[in-house]
Amino acid sequence: MKNNKLVIVGVGHVGSQVLTDALALNLFAEIAVIDQDKEKAKGEALDGSHITPFTYCPNTELYAADYDTCTDADVIIVAAGPSVQKDANYQDRGTLIGKNVAVIREVMTGISAHTKDAIIIFITNPLDSMVYLAQNFFDYPKNRIFGTGTCLDSARFRKIIANKYGVDPKSVHGYMLGEHGSTAFPAWSLLNIEGIGTGRLDDYFAPDTPLEKEQIAQKVVETGFDILHLKGWTNSGVAMAACTLAKAVMLDEHRIFPVSTTLNGEYGLKDVALSLPCVVGRQGVEKRLAVPLDEDELAKLKATVQSIRGTMKAGGLIE
Repeated sequence: MKNNKLVIVGVGHVGSQVLTDALALNLFAEIAVIDQDKEKAKGEALDGSHITPFTYCPNTELYAADYDTCTDADVIIVAAGPSVQKDANYQDRGTLIGKNVAVIREVMTGISAHTKDAIIIFITNPLDSMVYLAQNFFDYPKNRIFGTGTCLDSARFRKIIANKYGVDPKSVHGYMLGEHGSTAFPAWSLLNIEGIGTGRLDDYFAPDTPLEKEQIAQKVVETGFDILHLKGWTNSGVAMAACTLAKAVMLDEHRIFPVSTTLNGEYGLKDVALSLPCVVGRQGVEKRLAVPLDEDELAKLKATVQSIRGTMKAGGLIE
């Protein structure tokens, strides 16, 4: 019988949290960790192995390894490469492009030498550019590669809306779309709280102040950097996003998430990766959903494409 197997590439702050959350899923009989710092990888595996005696964790086989361990992996989560630094400004994810293009080329070369069957979930920033690189330069099945995209941005959006209207975030349905970065935008035309649309929320829930769309949109984008400046790094939210996506793959949930993939004509766009709602299951991204957007949202989509392409050009991915 084949074991359910996860490989985590990169065990810095984010990868380490991914490991902790993945153990708590009770889905994987085997987890391998890969890092350029082999001693750190061994330490993370050893530390993680001491979680398994607790009742909420399975007796997972956990170890440090090299890329040949990817041969029989079901899911690979990539958190390799440097992250935004604490003193960065609100535009700074894109400045990682120079270093992380080289990192992801190395990672994808290592993975693709041993498998083209595993589902690969990317966290590394600038996320959309990294997804485009991985999907388009290594002859790997495109549906089996995607990024966490705006899953975390959307969770933050739903949390902010939930707080404003005094409801559980799970009752809020809505997306941040486009870039995982400064030009991400909320699709206000699709937002609803259990069927109650944006234009009627104030009437139903009577908040202290009216809905301020631009203020909330900016707050969502800046939240990650607020955490960064307060804490020194961000890891909890995005690690949970990646593990939730891994669960959707392993359980073939056909659940819809705003993940990052390369577009193929949606909204007349190609040669760029960004986040749209996608059906995620055992085969990876099974369908992209070109959801209806109003004129303002389409304009924001074009703006986010220009931002992503600017980053891609800086990294030598497009001319």
